[in-house]
Amino acid sequence: MPPTTRRPPQPAAEETGRDLGLTRRVRRMTRALAEGYPDAHCELDFTNPLELSVATILSAQCTDVRVNLTTPALFARYRTAADYASADRTELEEYIRPTGFYRNKTTSLIGLGAALVEKHGGEVPGNLDDLVKLPGIGRKTANVVLGNAFDVPGITVDTHFGRLVRRWKWTDEEDPVKVEHAIGALVPRKDWTMLSHWVIFHGRRVCHARKPACGACLLYRDCPSFGEGPTEPDQAAKLVKGPEAPHLITLAERTREGYRPGKPTG
Repeated sequence: MPPTTRRPPQPAAEETGRDLGLTRRVRRMTRALAEGYPDAHCELDFTNPLELSVATILSAQCTDVRVNLTTPALFARYRTAADYASADRTELEEYIRPTGFYRNKTTSLIGLGAALVEKHGGEVPGNLDDLVKLPGIGRKTANVVLGNAFDVPGITVDTHFGRLVRRWKWTDEEDPVKVEHAIGALVPRKDWTMLSHWVIFHGRRVCHARKPACGACLLYRDCPSFGEGPTEPDQAAKLVKGPEAPHLITLAERTREGYRPGKPTG
């Protein structure tokens, strides 16, 4: 008798269908976000990987706006990793005091500078394994630096990102690393960095934690949590924030009329 070829176990049809449906829904929502936020970007100001690393450390428990007001003077004073490594603690604390938790952040910045000088020739490494070993650089910060300073795709799971992907039922994971892996399996790797920006922009402008602007959201057709916020368009439109507001409200209106963002018309 010829040897029997053993087939790998197959997922149940129900599970396969659910996974396929989720993937398609994620792709539709991703296309819509891309159309809603064509200019999405890292909202921290920087000109090189070191500046982005520092700015991201400072952004913990602080708004990007506040960080951007603080960093011009900081970056003018501390230009290299060696500058941070040899910084006078009291002076550095004063530079970054407005960002909060300045003592802990000072410790991180001095440690970061020293580690870069000692182990990486004063340069920020462009890979995840080395980045996460640096003082003050966790996985979230590493992905911000990789995606925006080195063009290495990465998913940044900050508060907005985790909150929204759970609200959208893309995943029910709570741990940021598990969220990162779950979403990475649903979205092409080339889109990871931009997806992070799109989702974060949407969380700050439309899908607010306490009162999302459901009736003015371009994702409402695919959002399983539609109705957590006001659904009446005019009322919801008042909740939309940012310079993109008119564009987003217009897209939401077109979506209510049957238009699918991300799809060609005509």
